[in-house]
Amino acid sequence: MADTRVGVIHPPERARTLAESYEGKRFGRPNDLVVDKRGTVYFTDSGASAAQLAQSNIDPASVAKPAVYRISPSGVLSRIAADIERPNGIQLSPDEKVLYVANTWGEHVLAYDIKPDGSLGPRRNFAKLAGFTKTETGYSSGADGLAVDAEGRLYVASTAGIQVFDKKGEALGIISLPKSPQNIAFAGADKKTLYAVGRGSAWRVATLTQGYVGRAK
Repeated sequence: MADTRVGVIHPPERARTLAESYEGKRFGRPNDLVVDKRGTVYFTDSGASAAQLAQSNIDPASVAKPAVYRISPSGVLSRIAADIERPNGIQLSPDEKVLYVANTWGEHVLAYDIKPDGSLGPRRNFAKLAGFTKTETGYSSGADGLAVDAEGRLYVASTAGIQVFDKKGEALGIISLPKSPQNIAFAGADKKTLYAVGRGSAWRVATLTQGYVGRAK
């Protein structure tokens, strides 16, 4: 298995590990993260498959279950959600009051209200995804990377393409691509280009809307 730590890699002189285990168990597969304006890190651990663990000769009992974690600005690690089958992409609303999580094996993007102490409110279904189908290993929407624009709209990389939802979770449309995207981000001048990567390819889509500029992601 690859390195399963979460840390800082740039600039090189400040490279360091922020977290590598929880309650004595190593992470299975840290997947995505987002950092708020105060320096709080939210990240997903999608979990490692039985085949991956066996190939690396790792005892499954030594690996943490899939979950969402929070690292406070002071470096304190806490598990804030453990009720998601396959947590993947993660994103914050522009006002940083709502945490969005893509559940690859679920039919909905999930949302949690963030409480003043950093803990999360109850899980709720935020947006219903197109393309939720049965696969050889179960059901999947392919929900992966997430992005938000300046108006609070949510963009979801998925099997169906880049699905777009308003801030209430209503579907607005799908940006079709030649292959299924795995991650997305607004970048470029004024953040008016939506970049997507996946399946060995990369795309860029010029947008009329502007990505949220208050954070890097």
